[in-house]
Amino acid sequence: MSKSPFAKDLLTLDAAEEVERITSNLRSLMRNAIKRRGIVLGLSGGIDSSVTCALAVKAFGSKKVFGLHMPERHSADETLSLSTIISDHFGIASAHENISGILEAVGFYCRYDETIRTVIPEYGDGWKSKIVTPNVIESDEFTLFSVVAQSPDGEMIKVRLPLKAYLEILAATNFKQRTRKMLEYYYADRLNYAVAGTPNRLEYDQGFFVKLGDGAADVKPIAHLYKTQVYQLAEYLGIPEEIRKRPPTTDTYSLPQGQDEFYFSLPYDRMDLCLYGKNNGYSIDEVEPVVNLTSEQVQKVYDDIDGKRKTTRYLHLSPQLVGDVPEIEK
Repeated sequence: MSKSPFAKDLLTLDAAEEVERITSNLRSLMRNAIKRRGIVLGLSGGIDSSVTCALAVKAFGSKKVFGLHMPERHSADETLSLSTIISDHFGIASAHENISGILEAVGFYCRYDETIRTVIPEYGDGWKSKIVTPNVIESDEFTLFSVVAQSPDGEMIKVRLPLKAYLEILAATNFKQRTRKMLEYYYADRLNYAVAGTPNRLEYDQGFFVKLGDGAADVKPIAHLYKTQVYQLAEYLGIPEEIRKRPPTTDTYSLPQGQDEFYFSLPYDRMDLCLYGKNNGYSIDEVEPVVNLTSEQVQKVYDDIDGKRKTTRYLHLSPQLVGDVPEIEK
């Protein structure tokens, strides 16, 4: 059977049908496999957690969904207010757990600042920073990360990170996702609920998650949906406009940081189309006019997709056994 011509509308969903399918499958999974009473999830004020919350409420009712607001010292000023809009909008119980104290106790802030000082010695109180990577379609460089720092008087400094410093920063910031997941499972255990993860297909495919952090969950309701499709469901499900209009961010570093400057090659809408094209066997020549890139640029994006799949495969692996273990009877 011939494929449809490549076009943006290939990502268009029948939102009502998709919501019904997801919620029906969630109820079936909870009843037959997971066997828990409800859903716990972290609320970030972003589109993915908001849609996951809405789907959980539609599947199980607001009284069986519990949300967690978990900002910390580096979170954007609006993070807590936006996540609270979602819990209030859908009428779910929630708790505010500021994780700064936990991160302080494990030495995150000290470890992070000390590592930044290896490349920017003056970095200290009042400074802010983020990690960025070259745009893959505009650069012939290898993917080398840099730190961008802002001094208290507003001066911006950008310095390339040696591999050791980059890995130390990554390891330290991963404390944030793992701390949040620890709290999610505390509440899930207390309530006899399951934990819902919130990655979309782009994040799940490309390994944009922390192993045993935001990558850990009992169910991932939107991991099959491209982010463009998540936005479609958001409108159908009545997610408040201020959430739907918020640009996707990592909300990990003290300086504002878009996902496309830290990890992805392109803004999500064009990245979705490239990933869809690659996943469904469309040629570069078919994809390039739709995403408004040259064929060489699309090739770079395709290569970057392959590279991330290879380097992040470890994140998807379950614990590996070195000897045979009999299958546990279900």
